[in-house]
Amino acid sequence: MKILYALLIPALCLHAEDWPQYLGPGRDAVWRESDVELDFAKGAPRLLWAAPTGGGYAGPSVAEGRVFVMDRLAEPYVAGKLKPGSNVNFVRARIPGKERVRCLRESNGEVLWEHAYEADYSSVYPYAIGPRTTPLVHEGVVYTLGAEGHLRAYTAEEGKLVWHRNILKEYKLETPLWGTAGHPVVEGDLLICPVGGSGSTVVAFDRRTGKERWRALDVPQSGYGTPVIETINGHRQLLVWDAENLNGMDPESGKVFWSVPFKPQFGMAIGAPRVWKDLVFIMGYNNKSGAIRVAPDGKSARLAWGRNLRKGVAGVMNTAWTSGGYIYSGGQRGLFRCVMMETGERIWETPRPLLRADGSGRGPWPHAFTVHHEPSGQTLIFNDHGEMISARLSPEGYREVARTSIIEPTHTVAGRLLVWSHPALANGRVYCRNDKEVRCWDLARGEP
Repeated sequence: MKILYALLIPALCLHAEDWPQYLGPGRDAVWRESDVELDFAKGAPRLLWAAPTGGGYAGPSVAEGRVFVMDRLAEPYVAGKLKPGSNVNFVRARIPGKERVRCLRESNGEVLWEHAYEADYSSVYPYAIGPRTTPLVHEGVVYTLGAEGHLRAYTAEEGKLVWHRNILKEYKLETPLWGTAGHPVVEGDLLICPVGGSGSTVVAFDRRTGKERWRALDVPQSGYGTPVIETINGHRQLLVWDAENLNGMDPESGKVFWSVPFKPQFGMAIGAPRVWKDLVFIMGYNNKSGAIRVAPDGKSARLAWGRNLRKGVAGVMNTAWTSGGYIYSGGQRGLFRCVMMETGERIWETPRPLLRADGSGRGPWPHAFTVHHEPSGQTLIFNDHGEMISARLSPEGYREVARTSIIEPTHTVAGRLLVWSHPALANGRVYCRNDKEVRCWDLARGEP
């Protein structure tokens, strides 16, 4: 009966949709399905299945009845004694192992195909647990990018390798301190990918063949961020935040319209740019956040605000949610904030969603991945304690509706266990992973 129910879930959910890439089908962190229960006290999520997996930060993607996820196969690394004065957050190590791409059946987690390849890691070792980027599924092909620069394309149905490149090796780059982490994006026939290096900070490949179509920008480090394509003032622009600037570009040709200096510490440009009207918001490590205003013709831009540390919100691993001219996000100081997009003024702040249900769990670099549920107006917040929170966010304040634990934190950072992988929300379900398993939770209303 449970298997039959799992197969019927898509039919039970109105406006069911897949989650084929990072941030969802619109790359905007919005879930548009109705007929799901977000008050977990009224209807608790039901665990449909769990499937074993290896380590990794890469969230799952869901498309055409399949779940795609990346992980790593390697023996646990035992570090030697560090030199006096060393900061473990910057110490590299060579760690042998393989990366793996897996395809699971959406209804029950059965492995349909998998492909593993050699990928010795050379990044900072406490974080070298696995791939960072969510697989991208488009027109029957799944594109993956590993932490050591392995860019690969497979047929989604059978797992046949279509093409592959090692972008770090080909563009003569050192592995970034914390691994390759920028999610590629599809634009027409192009797969646009952060790379790095002289003249190749961002590169567009033919998504069918893997051949280079254009390259642009001249910043050695591409950062760790995710490019997005937005329409601003009627002009379609590729927004790329690298380790030095926020750039507005033509996604078809790679032509650079404008670049505004906005340098994050340690190159940690991670969160995807968020847009409201003519403003582009970005945030990063060490309380760095700001907004860039794009000119009406789309050919120039300037910093609107961003030099005052008493303004904005600076999340580290996450992308902010923006609505109605306000920014909502968890920040580095352990506070979830509402900020005015126009000025950076802080409207309110609370530690509540970044802590466990019992109020414990304060720590450095808290993560909160937010997904807005459009039909209900509620926002789902996934904190790094493995909890899913349903809340109403507005300039008036934070109102928590319900929360529940959906995954066990398994990765140790700064002395605490956490989970830093992004979930997928598709067909009435939530898919999440840690370093041991992938879980599928049913949020659809109604009884099996």
